[in-house]
Amino acid sequence: MSKAYTLDDLARLVDHTNLHADATEQDMKKLCDEARAYHFKMVAVNQVQSKFCSEQLAGTDIHTGAAIAFPLGQTSIESKVAETEDAIANGATEIDYVINITQVKAKNWAYLEDEMARIVEVCDKAQVPSKVIFENCLLTDEEKLALCEIASRVKPTFVKTSTGFSTGGATVADVELMASHVGPDVQVKAAGGIRDADTFLDMVRAGATRIGTSSGISIIEALKARMADEGVESYTL
Repeated sequence: MSKAYTLDDLARLVDHTNLHADATEQDMKKLCDEARAYHFKMVAVNQVQSKFCSEQLAGTDIHTGAAIAFPLGQTSIESKVAETEDAIANGATEIDYVINITQVKAKNWAYLEDEMARIVEVCDKAQVPSKVIFENCLLTDEEKLALCEIASRVKPTFVKTSTGFSTGGATVADVELMASHVGPDVQVKAAGGIRDADTFLDMVRAGATRIGTSSGISIIEALKARMADEGVESYTL
């Protein structure tokens, strides 16, 4: 279903991202200041940055998103649950966790459903949105569909295409596949390699309702200029 998006609506789709291991406290402050200035939805940061960023964004409607078991996902369910609980206790208001891809390759769907259910339960109890990162570049379509089926039962807030730290990022085909198979209660976040306005719009048209990118400022500035040139106040996507 098409929807009209103002520039602010488009900015509110952005998870403004800095997940680099060498990011400094000044980098985190800059990220939060930029998110405030552009009215992005969230800052996406490593879990250890949860407290600092939540303090920087206190009094705003911008969320602090903690990345859990990032970027490999290769920790136990218990570790992921503990990391999620710690992030929330330290101010995180959204959670993005990476699935255990070893278990995907083993087709251990019961393990993956348990992992997803336990993390989503923690988030739901805290009223914190949950996002499940598939890392699609490492998966077959059959594996992606099996994970979508699990998500349709467990109902995380979002399924997410990628970490942006592996061999590939979001594709329109993957967003369309995920959006058409997770059911009406689960949204899709596209992340990884989204660096320009056209790619951003393509992902929204494909069904993404959140976009993870470190290029949010240049994307929104490009859309602002394009709207001004076209004399429009919104895009219908």
